[in-house]
Amino acid sequence: MCVMTKIKESSTNFANKQILANDCPEVFAANIIGGQWSLAICCYLINGSLRYNEIRKCLPNITERMLTLQLRKLEESGVVKRTVYAEVPLRVTYELTVIGYELSPIIRELGKWGEKLKGLSI
Repeated sequence: MCVMTKIKESSTNFANKQILANDCPEVFAANIIGGQWSLAICCYLINGSLRYNEIRKCLPNITERMLTLQLRKLEESGVVKRTVYAEVPLRVTYELTVIGYELSPIIRELGKWGEKLKGLSI
């Protein structure tokens, strides 16, 4: 299953996204962490593993469905690892994988760039 948004595979838009993602590693990477929620989830997980409800508290405006979809997408991409502990009650944590932690300097640089842009009052 493709990690990009679900677009009809027969559509021109889907084909164009596939070509761009295949030809440009930056576009491929942006498709994985693109969008406000995926990047925000990664920002919080940089500080360590979190349970679902802890992530939800960090992102109060995200719906449960969207959080679940984004966590699955990041897990399928190899950016986030989901660990289920055989305890009662069941405990599930999410954390960045080694590849996910490689996003740390990129996220920091995006933060610096965003602060610079905010200062320009765009």
